[in-house]
Amino acid sequence: MRFMCMVKMDEANPQGEAPPELYQAMAEYDREGRLNGTLIDSQGLLPSAAGAIVSLADGKIKAIDGPFAEAKELVGGYAVIDVHSRGEAVELGRRLMQIHVDHWPGWEGHVEIRQLAEF
Repeated sequence: MRFMCMVKMDEANPQGEAPPELYQAMAEYDREGRLNGTLIDSQGLLPSAAGAIVSLADGKIKAIDGPFAEAKELVGGYAVIDVHSRGEAVELGRRLMQIHVDHWPGWEGHVEIRQLAEF
């Protein structure tokens, strides 16, 4: 079963720069997942100022450059995992949040876990 895990946070709530220890712990978490075959892909995302939103409403397509002031939560990073169950995916999400607890005191956010449709 494959899942998309999206780490979300409030970009408007400044939480400072991520500490180097967080990056080191994340690298180990990723390395472990790649070695045991559960991690397919993962990346952090740049702030919304480096992005754009393309939308369709009332038959009109428009593009808006970031930053996205109207967005409350933004995806800061993602992972695609391949696990045996939803419970295993949730446990990996818990471990990811624990890394933030351990290495970035005061950080607030969550990981949304969604199963990929496989046809």
